[in-house]
Amino acid sequence: MFTGIVEHAGIVINLTATPTGCRLTVDVGPLADGLQPGDSLATNGCCLTAASINGTRITFDLLEETRRATNLGDLAPGHRVNLERSVTPSTRLGGHFVTGHIDGTGTITRWEPDGTDHILEIEVPPGSERYVVPKGCIAIDGISLTVGRVEGPRFNVWIIPHTLAVTALAQRQVGHRVNLEFDLLAKYAEKLLASRPA
Repeated sequence: MFTGIVEHAGIVINLTATPTGCRLTVDVGPLADGLQPGDSLATNGCCLTAASINGTRITFDLLEETRRATNLGDLAPGHRVNLERSVTPSTRLGGHFVTGHIDGTGTITRWEPDGTDHILEIEVPPGSERYVVPKGCIAIDGISLTVGRVEGPRFNVWIIPHTLAVTALAQRQVGHRVNLEFDLLAKYAEKLLASRPA
């Protein structure tokens, strides 16, 4: 479980193919301190398991399904990724509950400054717009954000200077894919309501 509060923007070292998917190596900087093989680390919002550790460089095994369903397969050496360690009983929950299980990828359709802030507009996959509501929670590449305007399959969020400075968003461009995790409560509510007898 995570909160969507990014702790560090790591640097991709390499992404290499394997018979079952690929291996991703990231320089996680200060987050390597105390990290052990088997620990979870949200990477662009996707919960990954540390397979091996070499100093500050952590290697993860990605299944083919993970590469298909997320934007991790789009990464290349030098790309920045948002990182967050899993929560502990003493963690302050500054964002919202994020599982690290990506629901799909959205496409950036607008990304530009607006005064001192930036506005980010994303188009969600077909059928996913029902999970996006104004003032609702959403995790974009692992960042806990508040939905602004919603128009059909598109929604926007406002990015403050601090978020832009400490995350990988500065490398994003129109047309790029971003990982989306919709609000957990919305998905459970939908399933419970669908199972109620008519």
